[in-house]
Amino acid sequence: MSAASTEVVGRVVLLHRYPVKSMGGERLEAVRITPRGVEGDRAGALVDRETGRVVSAKRPRTWGAVFGLSASFEGGNGRGPILVGFQDGETVSSADRRRLEARLSTLLDRDVAFATESPEGATCEYHWPDMDGLVQDGRTYRDEITSWELPTGEFFDSSSLHVLTTASLEHLRGLVPGSDFHPDRFRPNIIIEPAAGARGFVENGWVGRALHIGDARMRVTKPCLRCVMVTLPQGDLPKDPRVLRAAFDHNEGNVGVKCEVAGAGTVRVGDEVRLG
Repeated sequence: MSAASTEVVGRVVLLHRYPVKSMGGERLEAVRITPRGVEGDRAGALVDRETGRVVSAKRPRTWGAVFGLSASFEGGNGRGPILVGFQDGETVSSADRRRLEARLSTLLDRDVAFATESPEGATCEYHWPDMDGLVQDGRTYRDEITSWELPTGEFFDSSSLHVLTTASLEHLRGLVPGSDFHPDRFRPNIIIEPAAGARGFVENGWVGRALHIGDARMRVTKPCLRCVMVTLPQGDLPKDPRVLRAAFDHNEGNVGVKCEVAGAGTVRVGDEVRLG
């Protein structure tokens, strides 16, 4: 598609990769977009040896401590050993798997394995918080546990790329003063500052279209339904149920959009974003 048939809708301001599911990640200046998403994104996860389920902070009462850990690639290039950082300052490499698993199992008080590929039929669990009006696919959930099956071989919940605009965050801040809608709560891969004048949940209007960024291309497939993770404390961010409440009150539970890769390439901070 030629540049003449696309419109400039913004520029990239932040890029993130999360090497281990539910752990903190890396802020980068450039990322390689592969057919499975950002290179190295969700390359690893923890698996509960007793149940076989993939660990997710979406069930915070059991796995919330994972959210306080950080993960980065030892070489910085999205390949090779992953360094897991603990809150006491210790860092353990996935190359020393036995030591890493022992440390994680002690922290979580569960026997967990460090995995780099999701087995067929692997599931995660999600806790719907005790909150009115949490509706998905026509059903209302409240204070209950549900589960879903992960794509075979991967640790993504569904789509492999998550895109968010600064306009959505600014809009939410205006709707709910006093809550901190920091981008880290939403764990996006690509944060876009929209073109001047764009307001509100801008990316809602991109669903069904293609984003051209750098020499990569991605299809915007659906809005990103938010979960309990956006309410959890992390770093200096406090626990705040109003963050999730705002998403459901004002945008059917969605903040940002999910995408699938249509063309591999490199994306850099500062790149122009075109919508086709």
